[in-house]
Amino acid sequence: MYYYDATYILVIIGAVISLAASARVNSVFKKYSKVANSHGYTGAEMAARVLQENGLRDVAIQRVSGSLTDHYDPSTETVNLSETVYGSRSISAIAVAAHECGHAIQHADGYKPLTIRSKLVPAANFGSNIGIYVVMAGLILGLTDTLCVIGIVMFSLGVLFQLVTLPVEFDASARALRAMKEDGTLADPEEYSKAKSVLSAAALTYVAGAAASVLSLLRLIMMVNRRRD
Repeated sequence: MYYYDATYILVIIGAVISLAASARVNSVFKKYSKVANSHGYTGAEMAARVLQENGLRDVAIQRVSGSLTDHYDPSTETVNLSETVYGSRSISAIAVAAHECGHAIQHADGYKPLTIRSKLVPAANFGSNIGIYVVMAGLILGLTDTLCVIGIVMFSLGVLFQLVTLPVEFDASARALRAMKEDGTLADPEEYSKAKSVLSAAALTYVAGAAASVLSLLRLIMMVNRRRD
């Protein structure tokens, strides 16, 4: 009875939100992947410019496989650009590359939300993967509420990670747009608008992820409270 109940609507809503956000970012990225930036910079060249202008000469840039697999690794101080970004001269490529450099700048500046997120990674991964099973075990086995509460707390760490991620991603995009505007790359208002659209669409995926996590947490709390009643 705990696996098939009305609270599943929350999970479905979360899944729909996430799928819609994913479809949106893929659509916008693909659209502006066909539009070359006026300066002809590749994603890798754009990343190098942003890093150099911010004095980050020790941060490496490397190509990684896949599409939209771009990320900054603070442990190795490496900006990793996907195959669809690294050598592409599109608006999408330079926007994504600059965004990842935004994370490198955050790291160098000691941006608190990024520091908090990095410290949360191990606990968040463990909690989000195990927490729900701990709650379900408490419900199915009819054990004390303590086990359910422990599971909810564990799962909450994953939710907290998602929420902390929001300001980190928004700030990285703001830094990226500012850097490209200040160096003249996005001096043209139309190009600026297109790059902003790419990063705004990408930000929606994080908002959707956070919303889905909150809904899943709410479902667990509702299930535990229902048993108490």
